[in-house]
Amino acid sequence: MRLLGIVFKVIGGWRLIYMMMNKFTLLVGNDINNISPGISWSDLLTNIKEKYKVSSLENGLKPFPMLYEEIFLGAIKKQHINERELKSYISDCVSQIKQNEIHQLIREIPIENIITTNYDFSLEGQTSTRNTGLIRETTYSIFRRHESEHKTYWHIHGDCLNPSSINLGYEHYCGQLQKMRDYVVNGTNYSSETVYKDSLMKRLNQKKGTKLQSWIDLFFTQDIHIFGLSLDLVEIDLWWLLTYRARNKYYKRSSFIKNQLFYYTTKKWYSLSKDKMQLLQAHDVEIIVIDEADKTKYYKKVLAAVRKRYELSSRE
Repeated sequence: MRLLGIVFKVIGGWRLIYMMMNKFTLLVGNDINNISPGISWSDLLTNIKEKYKVSSLENGLKPFPMLYEEIFLGAIKKQHINERELKSYISDCVSQIKQNEIHQLIREIPIENIITTNYDFSLEGQTSTRNTGLIRETTYSIFRRHESEHKTYWHIHGDCLNPSSINLGYEHYCGQLQKMRDYVVNGTNYSSETVYKDSLMKRLNQKKGTKLQSWIDLFFTQDIHIFGLSLDLVEIDLWWLLTYRARNKYYKRSSFIKNQLFYYTTKKWYSLSKDKMQLLQAHDVEIIVIDEADKTKYYKKVLAAVRKRYELSSRE
């Protein structure tokens, strides 16, 4: 009987872990990569402008997607380059990013899905070999996913194995948003029989076809913990998704939206970005402020806070 009790306890423990794995996910931005020594985005922009002889262009206060378009268009006029060539150069630079201890700590959290805006594979700890998404996407990233060590990584802005998928310019952002809105609101017209044709909203409302197919599904079905991501207002794809979700929850009173969204920031950036913090709160995102200036210690505290919320031990 004692042995049987131990067996049930173990099974119950694994069942609890499995339930937690499917209750929340992480949305991880590029700032975790800044802990590792290497090239910064500022350095990369400088190198690109020098390589394509458009170094006279000023960064100023230009939104990054528009600055990218300016660099690209300037390079076309001077050298008639192919955009894939430019993105391949960026991909080669990004792929040199080295993983650090925060990447490892993220991998140790017992969850099935990790969403990232990063193009590199430092989160996985190894370079992926192929995109396992239901659709073979060459440009956009609605279904783009890579699997490693029993986890699924959703590279929502493309990955460095596929330079054409890297989302940088205004044109790419708008195309991505168009695909996202079709998936969520209008429904899809993909030829694949494995992809649901009805819109995500219709399926969630009718409680039909709710099998996870896209990273977008997670924003309506699981808690999302966002960190390492500045969420600049030029990230029109993510801001639209937050807006649409909040409108459905509060304006259309969609009862199936029960998950929570969390955004982690430091005390310093919270005080410097109050406008953005207010926007996030209006969009049903809870702000969690952590008073820690050291970047590595800050992200350790973020991950500890996530674990504490779901009563997870330090290692699983």
